[in-house]
Amino acid sequence: MAELKSRSLVLLLGGARSGKSRRAMDLARRADEVYYLATARVSSDDAEWRARIARHRRERPPHWHTIEEPLRLDRAIARVPAGSVAIVDCMTLWLSNVLLAGLDPERECARCLDALADFAGTAILVSNETGMGVVPDSPLGRRFRDAQGFLNQQLAARADRVELIVAGLPMVLKGGDGDSSD
Repeated sequence: MAELKSRSLVLLLGGARSGKSRRAMDLARRADEVYYLATARVSSDDAEWRARIARHRRERPPHWHTIEEPLRLDRAIARVPAGSVAIVDCMTLWLSNVLLAGLDPERECARCLDALADFAGTAILVSNETGMGVVPDSPLGRRFRDAQGFLNQQLAARADRVELIVAGLPMVLKGGDGDSSD
């Protein structure tokens, strides 16, 4: 299991249901103070989505703190005390919320990146790798896919460690022993 540094940025990428969230929680379990920044919107008309959110809540240790913030992730990150671990789950849902709210994704991503740069703790970011599938057939879908790819590239460039999670298995892309990108 990877050891977390006192101040670092860890990016966990993968497909849907690949084990990213579980990996994030496993990495954070040894930390004294953990803040779980949840970006999902609770929908009153989607019972399956509500059940997923409830399951995620039950899986978190009871002493962890939760901040639910679907849009202003920069403000949520700023609320996490120095020296803590912040899990952001997930960047993909957050970015889709930004686009659906009609906000400027470049501005919001810049705010988020600035907040992460100022954060005096360890941030573990969960994000989907969305560019490995078919080209979306709608303009909004293509805009989202492109914005997500660009955001993931920016996060990976700044991250101390990047892992690709496939079938629950982490593959270290950056920050491992012998990694030439360190």
